[in-house]
Amino acid sequence: MAMELAMILSPYVVQLVRQVNYGPLESKRYFIPTDGTESDFVEVIENDLIQTNFQKVNKYKIYKCQGHNKFFGVNIYQKDPINKHHWRVHIARPADSIDLLRCNDMID
Repeated sequence: MAMELAMILSPYVVQLVRQVNYGPLESKRYFIPTDGTESDFVEVIENDLIQTNFQKVNKYKIYKCQGHNKFFGVNIYQKDPINKHHWRVHIARPADSIDLLRCNDMID
């Protein structure tokens, strides 16, 4: 269930990623805390993050489940982060659509 954009008041969003070890991405979901609590979360979609200027920052944790041969990632997104070093090249584009070759060409 996606929230209305006006309701995204949290200063951060948690992204949960599930992937087969050396295999395909199985799931990518985004959650925000509700009512200022840290125990209740509601799911939002990536487009909501783009529209409200949330950006992925360099805060993450990777877990590996040997029994299921999977990786689980936890990433943090912030609204209007101050540290410009971690900004995406173009915020209007989803994180999964950035072409690394094109980014490297822009640096040269």
